[in-house]
Amino acid sequence: MKVEGIIAVIADWEERSKYVLQICEGVSKIKNIPIEIKKEDYDFLTMYGERDEFGGIDIPQVFLKLEGGIIKHVMTKIPDNEKGFPDIEKAIKNIIEIIEKEEQK
Repeated sequence: MKVEGIIAVIADWEERSKYVLQICEGVSKIKNIPIEIKKEDYDFLTMYGERDEFGGIDIPQVFLKLEGGIIKHVMTKIPDNEKGFPDIEKAIKNIIEIIEKEEQK
């Protein structure tokens, strides 16, 4: 299935949003897929996003837009490295693997 875009839902007040932007930009450059940024789009998150154990909605989250308008959630939590910092390269690799699996369907 063709991946038509990457959607990042972020918030200016959320520190990890800047890392999500770096991750999405990295994936976009490698796979030549456009990025769509949604700031605090709770309607979108309510419809497609992942919820925490209390039913709340976390920001940031990353999605793929597939052909036919299908939205697939791909990341809420950024993986951390052994020092506890966001592992940008691992997150990029994880999303690329998901994209490649989708493209094989």
